[in-house]
Amino acid sequence: ALLGSVLAMSLAGLAQAQTSPHQAAVFAAAETVQPKVVTWRRDIHQHPELGNREFRTAALVAEHLKSLGYEVRTGVAHTGVVAVLKGGGTGAGVVALRADMDALPVAEQTGLPFASKVTGEYNGQTVPIMHACGHDAHVAILMGAAEVLAGMREQIPGTVVLIFQPAEEGPPPGEEGGAGMMVAEGALSSPRPGAIFGLHVSPGEVGSIAYRP
Repeated sequence: ALLGSVLAMSLAGLAQAQTSPHQAAVFAAAETVQPKVVTWRRDIHQHPELGNREFRTAALVAEHLKSLGYEVRTGVAHTGVVAVLKGGGTGAGVVALRADMDALPVAEQTGLPFASKVTGEYNGQTVPIMHACGHDAHVAILMGAAEVLAGMREQIPGTVVLIFQPAEEGPPPGEEGGAGMMVAEGALSSPRPGAIFGLHVSPGEVGSIAYRP
């Protein structure tokens, strides 16, 4: 219920209805961390990186998680980050939360003050790079959820695994990467999650959530 509340907060913003002490605590913590999430998202948006090249993003994530007391493993599938938070409550369940980190070879035309001006190499050519699919938001949201969960560690009856995945859009030609490589390198073992939750932002109605197994 606690993790579900965090995910709901991440997708829909701060809900008005609060029906349990856990939800009230989660929403209060989310309101506190929200300005950080916005700042992280804009910073990551301004500094996008292509698949298997998410070095700056991974370093930002790892530094934040280490500061919160997570057990952090870096360099998984080149640039992936896996972090573990062991709760203080009794229980042996393991739940994972996952976000993707890579951007796309797209030229940004938004005119935003934090718009990307970054270029990189793609298929042997220098191309503009942009977070055109929302992965900047996904990373920032999971960083925020990580902070909320760390602050409620003693109430968590089990273990939380955070997975920051590179190359969701596909690895560069001739390279391996992405989810399959993360699994092969042990992202889902020690501990093994009984369930994984991921999210994707959408330009839909504000406050709406869609979900599926």
